[in-house]
Amino acid sequence: MKFLDHLEEWLVTFLMAAATLIIFVAVVHRYAAGLAIPGVQDWLLSLNFGWAQELTIIMFVWMCKFGAAYGVRTGIHVGVDVLINRLNDKMRAKFIIFGLCAGALFTGIVVVLATGFVWDNGAHHAWFNLLGLPLDGIPEGPTTPDLEWPTWMVYSAVPLGSCLMCFRFLQVMVTFIKTGELPHHDQGHVDGLEAVVPPLDINPYAMKDNLHPDEAPESQGDAK
Repeated sequence: MKFLDHLEEWLVTFLMAAATLIIFVAVVHRYAAGLAIPGVQDWLLSLNFGWAQELTIIMFVWMCKFGAAYGVRTGIHVGVDVLINRLNDKMRAKFIIFGLCAGALFTGIVVVLATGFVWDNGAHHAWFNLLGLPLDGIPEGPTTPDLEWPTWMVYSAVPLGSCLMCFRFLQVMVTFIKTGELPHHDQGHVDGLEAVVPPLDINPYAMKDNLHPDEAPESQGDAK
């Protein structure tokens, strides 16, 4: 199951990059089409980017749902745990497990309800049509205004993202039961940038010329 370790990052990265590229191209097209360049202007005006906004909105919806699952896995969701952290270890563990179970239960309920909504919104018709089953009395479902995609495909982000989120709650709970550790995210940490700890004999606030802080101790300056 190692392919699940970074599934959210891959999906969110791809969707964010694609949405950024689409928005950039659409904006450049909008301004470039206003330039009176013979031949080029007519060609640009023949291109239709009216679907760009709708597609990027859909991408951001999917990003939010899978980003929520990423938040559970990495521990970046906001939580009020002041009272829980003041309890003894045994009681604290019980409350944490209860909270993780509640999160898994809630997202599981969302999966069930959202799956039923998507199924009735056109997925039923699409799957029966794909499998060659009779379609009598099964509604085809609405489509999006610009792209004319079946809306059930767009709404599928809710059950799929919630399912992954439920799995992450259970994964964190099992890890906590085994190791007693929860995922923790340092808000001030930036991947790829390591904090430089100055030597103890350096005073970063000292000023030789009363204007600029010292960057190195005098011993290093003499060595140079």
